[in-house]
Amino acid sequence: MNFRKMLFSACLLLLACTTVSAEALKIGLNYPQTGRYKDQGLQQRLGAFLAVDEINDAGGVMGRPLELVIRNTRGEPARGAENTAEMIDRDGVKMVFGGVSSAVAIASGKAAKDRDRLYFGTLTYSNATTGSEGHSHMFREPYNAWMTAKALSQYLSQNHNDEKYFYITADYTWGWSVEESVRKFSETEDTDAHPGVKTPFPRALISDFRDALEKAAASDAKVLMMVLFGDDMVRALNVAYEMGITEEMQVVVPNLTLGMARQVGPTIMEGIVGGSPWVWNVPYELNYPRGKEFVEAFSKRYEMRPSTAAASAYSIVYQYKDAVERAGTTNSRKLIGALEGHRYTFLKDEQYWREFDHQNVQTVYVVKVKPRNTIVADEYSSDYFNIIDSMPGDEAAQTREEWETRRRKAGKPLAL
Repeated sequence: MNFRKMLFSACLLLLACTTVSAEALKIGLNYPQTGRYKDQGLQQRLGAFLAVDEINDAGGVMGRPLELVIRNTRGEPARGAENTAEMIDRDGVKMVFGGVSSAVAIASGKAAKDRDRLYFGTLTYSNATTGSEGHSHMFREPYNAWMTAKALSQYLSQNHNDEKYFYITADYTWGWSVEESVRKFSETEDTDAHPGVKTPFPRALISDFRDALEKAAASDAKVLMMVLFGDDMVRALNVAYEMGITEEMQVVVPNLTLGMARQVGPTIMEGIVGGSPWVWNVPYELNYPRGKEFVEAFSKRYEMRPSTAAASAYSIVYQYKDAVERAGTTNSRKLIGALEGHRYTFLKDEQYWREFDHQNVQTVYVVKVKPRNTIVADEYSSDYFNIIDSMPGDEAAQTREEWETRRRKAGKPLAL
């Protein structure tokens, strides 16, 4: 009897030692801790850490604990690529994700591919990310500019048909993609009838936004398309409010996040229209249980509501875990096969990783900011968004033929 007890205790001790000593599975988060997109970067970090802690509390990935390695891109493409290389070469990460600027995500993804590692774009909306610059190792979790524009244009054509538009666009790859796509689907490609200006990126000044807004005010346009993101959108919208433009024109922010709305505040944001792949009230209004669990866990832990960026990072960590367990390995080639065509339901309705371009195909939402009193009534003063329209992912996304046309134009092969 004593021998059996001793043997049982030894087995328990051996099991405990094995669990503790299991080699960590490292993944790298490449996000802006500083710069004009830092708020969106922080949300990614919070979402990623929540996912890692939940997964580790549940036993890790195939018995291995996840370890998150982080780097600051500062919103700079070269720094993003350097970080990615360093995390893979020095820290031994098996996958990298992150990015807010599409230029950063594209540069980082190429560095990952050179080292045979997957890169998941967390907040990158330029069509190029999974289009002309797409490759076998890049997977984009959120929607792209094309999908945003198509859903927004459906709403705008029903509510602002035949009205004049004015575009204020950040002068870089994401801004160009969004403006081109919105013009296409809203039938405002005539730049004489629907003028616009570009603002410098990444170092636009308040004076740049004021000059652009003065031109918008003088244009007699009824729809102001503000193709700006992060702190740039925040600063420009504050100026627009001071100038009275938000009272005279329907302001549309194609990629609208909770973080940006909170920075501007409920008074100025009221009535702004935008697109989003996910907002925190979607799971409650449309009854997605796993989405509710995420919102409640995030809100309790951080005492704030999660934004799109947090949801994207959180989802990517879980998607990577799922792919590793289905493939039974961290080998990148086998993970690519496990992800391509994979359908799943997580924080919203069904999504899938499209095989030919690695774009995540999912429902696109059009939202409008609620009145101030409704927003502040929320426990965390964050009930910003009314869901006013939506479009199924397959309807919003480029067809294969449309994607191949872009690839040919860019001189790229028609397979990743």
